[in-house]
Amino acid sequence: MLKEQRKRIIVELIENNDQVQIAELAELFKVSEMTIRRDLEELDQQGVIQRIHGGAVNLDQTNKKIEPPIIKRTNEQLEEKQQIAKKVASLVNDGELIFLGSGTTTLAIAEELKERVQLTVLTNAITIINSLIPAEHITLIVLGGFLRRSEMSMIGHFTEAALANLKADKVIIGIRGIDVEHGLTSDNLQELITDQAIMNMSENLIVAADHTKFGHVAAIKTAPITRATKIVTDSQVPDAILNSIEDIGVEVIKAP
Repeated sequence: MLKEQRKRIIVELIENNDQVQIAELAELFKVSEMTIRRDLEELDQQGVIQRIHGGAVNLDQTNKKIEPPIIKRTNEQLEEKQQIAKKVASLVNDGELIFLGSGTTTLAIAEELKERVQLTVLTNAITIINSLIPAEHITLIVLGGFLRRSEMSMIGHFTEAALANLKADKVIIGIRGIDVEHGLTSDNLQELITDQAIMNMSENLIVAADHTKFGHVAAIKTAPITRATKIVTDSQVPDAILNSIEDIGVEVIKAP
């Protein structure tokens, strides 16, 4: 197959499926992954697709259903987030080092942990830093990096370099979308590698997400759903969805 024919098929696949993976394309076309990377880079430079780590996504898809800035999400599903936060906080033991990711649900978790002692919290989220500054008994480790203003979080190479040398007892994150087939998904391409580095800090990954996140598929696949050890959510998620998640080995905890 000629190179241009292959690239046309790749574009069609992305248009139909919203995203593609390098390894899958290499197997499909019986060429090396390096060849596919070059194809995707050329298509990206032409403005046809958006290159991401491990593959590519549809340009149109990156502009759909973008999550509002954190300041606009603070009061959404507030009661559910507070219930989830109490449940997640009960899973954290004194003496542990935990990572708290950015987001409104994780901010609620930070508020629940304020009175704890002998706890170390690592975070890249300015909102969580501000929340825990008065908590004198919590050791707070702050990650630097490039500021993502809409999320009030630090991302990028400097953040990832620091994360590579750190391990946590538990990693606690929020997520934009949860789907059995498509996994854990998010909206921001620049944040993808940082998110994956965060997940690599611990085998114990807790995803805190209210019912609006289930069944939603955002543009960027961050990880398979089985990467989560536990998913903590509210009581409004249909049992059929939760059962399908538990069937593949992920523990689901309902709050309250």
